[in-house]
Amino acid sequence: MPKRSKKHAFWERGYLSHGYWLGKDRVGVVKLGPKNEWDGVYRWQAGNRAGEASTLAEAKRGVEQAVLFGTTQLPLFQNEAPK
Repeated sequence: MPKRSKKHAFWERGYLSHGYWLGKDRVGVVKLGPKNEWDGVYRWQAGNRAGEASTLAEAKRGVEQAVLFGTTQLPLFQNEAPK
């Protein structure tokens, strides 16, 4: 039986942003403001969670934790009707 390779998430730098990718799906992003008007705050978003950080490392950590939390949490509400 062939071994299935597990997808590993990785960071990719973009223009005024950093994306967190899992295969071909972008699961999170850290955005900077416009070049001349940037206020020094890194804004991050992953799924339905968002936040702000003062350093890029803190913002990336926030994205990684939000993605990890989203994949390890059990779904609270199912689309199935109760039996």
